[in-house]
Amino acid sequence: MKTFTNGNIILGNEYAQDIRNNVKVQAEALQKRNIIPCLVVILVGENPASKIYVANKKKFAIECGMKSFDIILPEATTESDLIAEIAKLNNDPFVHGILVQMPLPKHINANAVINAINPRKDVDGFHIQNMGQLFTNTTNETSLLPCTPKGCMWILESLEQNLRGKNAVIIGSSNIVGKPMAAMLLNKGATVSVLNSATKNKEFFTKNADIIVLACGVPNILKGEDISNPIILDVGINRLSDGKIVGDCDFESCQQKARFITTVPKGIGPMTIAILLQNTITSCISQTL
Repeated sequence: MKTFTNGNIILGNEYAQDIRNNVKVQAEALQKRNIIPCLVVILVGENPASKIYVANKKKFAIECGMKSFDIILPEATTESDLIAEIAKLNNDPFVHGILVQMPLPKHINANAVINAINPRKDVDGFHIQNMGQLFTNTTNETSLLPCTPKGCMWILESLEQNLRGKNAVIIGSSNIVGKPMAAMLLNKGATVSVLNSATKNKEFFTKNADIIVLACGVPNILKGEDISNPIILDVGINRLSDGKIVGDCDFESCQQKARFITTVPKGIGPMTIAILLQNTITSCISQTL
């Protein structure tokens, strides 16, 4: 696998561009069979950050030779109406990937919505069937896995040919990043510890870590004094009072002691969208064989 680094800084944008280039080649091959990969993103409400994410997904999908459509629903949309919209897309043979942008309004059960998506079109990789394959290590080349942890693994496996026996620490235990990240690392034979913001003596774990993945949404939870030459993948995105966007680690002090480290922004974020597009291609191929 190719590596993209500048000194010890991991170039997330370059990794993402490489994946998108490959996706474009695959999309062009499908077009020769008169198949155009199609991604549909559903957005409920007017969350400004979600609108930006949706726009970026659409932009890159189109650049890669896919069709991409947005369905914008009002904040007051009921859970049943949203699930009915998903059912239409499940039954549409020209739609290969369905993504419901999170977070959803509080009156809608996110798990019910995620599990209403056809698992073969679940390009976010959160359907219970797809997560079940991940956690039981029964995935195959057609499996759809959560985008952010899959992007992290893409980078890790380019930097470390063998993850077996490596000490991996994950700070954060969400269903979106922390838990699937732990499962992916365990499936590769790593020794995994999952911490959270309340973990006592976290330095005991982090100082012995070969790999640290941060995904808890707490700025500066990891400092240079807490580590000894690990690969650091910072998934956190936090906006400070002065408007600056930072991750979960203190970048300046951690960079001095890290073997490799991602930046925030332009680190893991671009990889998440690139893997989403790759999942859409995978979904399209599996549905049109």
